[in-house]
Amino acid sequence: MRVLVIEDNSDIAANINEYLSVEGFVVDNALDGISGMHLALTQSFDALVLDLMLPGMDGLTLCRRLRDQGFATPILMLTARDTLDDKLVGFDAGTDDYLVKPFAMAELVARLKALILRRSRRDGRELRVGDLTLNKGTFEVRRAGRVLELNKVCIRILRYLMEQTPNVVTREDLTNYLWDDQPPGSDVLRSHIYQLRQTVDKPFDYSMIQTIRGVGFRILAGESEGSPAHD
Repeated sequence: MRVLVIEDNSDIAANINEYLSVEGFVVDNALDGISGMHLALTQSFDALVLDLMLPGMDGLTLCRRLRDQGFATPILMLTARDTLDDKLVGFDAGTDDYLVKPFAMAELVARLKALILRRSRRDGRELRVGDLTLNKGTFEVRRAGRVLELNKVCIRILRYLMEQTPNVVTREDLTNYLWDDQPPGSDVLRSHIYQLRQTVDKPFDYSMIQTIRGVGFRILAGESEGSPAHD
């Protein structure tokens, strides 16, 4: 998950960067409203953390201008102003959430994750089978809330299986999907399926990826439907 933090206080920005990085976020920074707007419009982010008081362009103006240009990324605004009227002005400008200074970093992380998840569901960017999810925008894979590290080919295999569930995907279809008309051989596919199972199935109570002998593969959610994690 990639986040742009637009905050002119270097100490606050450094604290946010350090905490978000530990939580698995990739963080970019801007110290003023003008450079923040440029980064927001020219690069891809999952969320913005936007301070209200900024040099060059204040947070409210920046938020309005981004929304006027069709910018749909979730925005979490930071402010020392805690009255209802102040918050209503921020929401009217287009912010998605408010966090009043001083704040706990754990709450910042929780609010960011909620905003990003809400948007991914709204945009249809998240695939879900049981307790397994794959974000089609960030390629983040989770099972039972745990982030899973997969290589590019395994992510593509998993996405295809999840999109086709509960149907069976033939080996031929999967091979064509991955390599078009230049398949590297059945052993390569077998190796990737093995790697995928080692990460997605082996650490958990039951397996989701099934081999349908002589046909192909499928992925199912329930324990009763699962199969041993082997090819």
